[in-house]
Amino acid sequence: MHPVIEKVTQDVIERSHTTRSAYLKYIDAIAKEGPIRSGMGCGNLAHGFAACSPGEKIDLTGNQKANIAIITSYNDMLSAHQPYKDAPDLIKAAIREAGGVAQVAGGVPAMCDGITQGQPGMEMSLFSRDLIAMTTAIGMSHNMFDGALYLGVCDKIVPGLLIGALSFGHLPAVFVPAGPMPSGITNKEKARARQAYAVGKIGRKELLEAESASYHSPGTCTFYGTANSNQMMMEIMGLHLPGSSFINPYTPLRDELTKAAAKQVLKFTALGDDYRPIAHMVSEKAIINAVIGLLATGGSTNHTMHLIAIARASGIVLNWDDFDNLSKAIPLIAKIYPNGPADVNHFHAAGGMGVLIAELLRNGMLHADLLTVADERGMHSYTQEPKLIDGQLRWEAMPENSLDTEVLGTVAKPFATGGGLHVMHGNLGRGISKLSAVSVDHQIVQAPAVVFDDQEDMLAAFKRGELEKDFVAVLRFQGPRANGMPELHKLTPPLGVLQDKGFKVALVTDGRMSGASGKVPSVIHLCPECEMGGPLSKVRNGDIIALNLQTGDVNVLMDAAEFEARTPLPNSSKNHHYGMGREMFGSFRLGASSAETGASNLFIVD
Repeated sequence: MHPVIEKVTQDVIERSHTTRSAYLKYIDAIAKEGPIRSGMGCGNLAHGFAACSPGEKIDLTGNQKANIAIITSYNDMLSAHQPYKDAPDLIKAAIREAGGVAQVAGGVPAMCDGITQGQPGMEMSLFSRDLIAMTTAIGMSHNMFDGALYLGVCDKIVPGLLIGALSFGHLPAVFVPAGPMPSGITNKEKARARQAYAVGKIGRKELLEAESASYHSPGTCTFYGTANSNQMMMEIMGLHLPGSSFINPYTPLRDELTKAAAKQVLKFTALGDDYRPIAHMVSEKAIINAVIGLLATGGSTNHTMHLIAIARASGIVLNWDDFDNLSKAIPLIAKIYPNGPADVNHFHAAGGMGVLIAELLRNGMLHADLLTVADERGMHSYTQEPKLIDGQLRWEAMPENSLDTEVLGTVAKPFATGGGLHVMHGNLGRGISKLSAVSVDHQIVQAPAVVFDDQEDMLAAFKRGELEKDFVAVLRFQGPRANGMPELHKLTPPLGVLQDKGFKVALVTDGRMSGASGKVPSVIHLCPECEMGGPLSKVRNGDIIALNLQTGDVNVLMDAAEFEARTPLPNSSKNHHYGMGREMFGSFRLGASSAETGASNLFIVD
């Protein structure tokens, strides 16, 4: 094992000893009580299986057969979740054939950041993660179940499902992906159309045609944002079946993998002899594997919050310094848009997760000794790929090397020697920067600040031609407590236009960017946030901001005493707390922790 990975892992284990021990003690005590269903009152149990078939009612009366919960994020508006439409029927039939029972225990909300981008609904997006976790817990709270299958894909859905699942950590669980849509127009063409629209070179009709050619069918978006980073992480943590993350929807292989996931969870219930509760699967080493995968592939910055919240739900204390220390050791070995032209279908065709995992294992850069949902317990099972042979699902060894080294490289010849994320620090606080897609000549910026408290004000200034210069956009009061921390990806096209014109531009904010944010240098998630008196609230127009993504420094260049003596400016933006349902999320805003501690409102074991 690489010495840095070994040290960071040991640091996390030692730091988490008290909370992890308390969590496992609690979970293991529930497990010792055995199946809950047998101890339920007759009225409770009758309610629980009233809608079942007569045979299923007999099966559920005792503990002879396992009952598997299905928690689904299905809706047919969102392309990523529409493929789950038929999954419950596939799962129920597969589990019935394997000798169990399955029930849809609940549905969770699934909102799309792509639809709400720049809209009021985006201000509920981050908090939907915690709401999904709570909704998962409500579905599982009926205590009718011996295991669970979690059906989710996109940005907040998978983290929310996993946090909720960890509250029922005594049960085995398998996560079931839906897969990406086939490739449409290239991501470069899509980005070009957005920038052309931003400067008025094309109209809305042409822009919509380009967007529709990119997002065109059921399945996840094909760029490497938070949704596809989720899928990578579930597999590299051993919570997906091997090789299942990026199989397209509505294909025979996809359906067989869904059925196989259903049968697999039956093997791991406490009723059998290979009990694998998810509490023990989501270990310190699994969490470190997720961080490594994120860095090696240049994944979403959103996971610098989500992974911390997931870890806390399992009693594990992960922090930004762990990301930063690992980033210095883990090379970037995947180039998927936005840090390259390829999409996830190209990545999968090049060898995908199997080749990536094999390469990391060969070089001592991944923990192999995990409890997983594959038949074999370690991560070496994940160097195989699923195939349909004569109608039967089989796993075969992956090619030893990448089939396209422009998309999937090696540790020996990486695309960058360090991971795609850096922790930023200085007199403006601590934040995150994704530099995997930022060219080297844009990674250092020093320019006057232009201060905004609302992204619409910045867009208006761009349209008026006021930003045709070198500047650092300072966008304040965008943190969890201020307005729910909406993504600011809507600012990428205009900033990209200005950067292409030769101006030195950057974004510094206590908000967040899309998981697909790319070529414009940015410092995001700054803590403390402005709503809590963070130093970014003291910045004025014209102050010189210096940021260096290579060294991790971000500072306002002025006398320290003078800056410290400044009074924070108040939030000048219009009210973001009402309308489109935002009025119901006041308690989420008031109770949100910092971005560095997961931006969570939940009670986490401590």
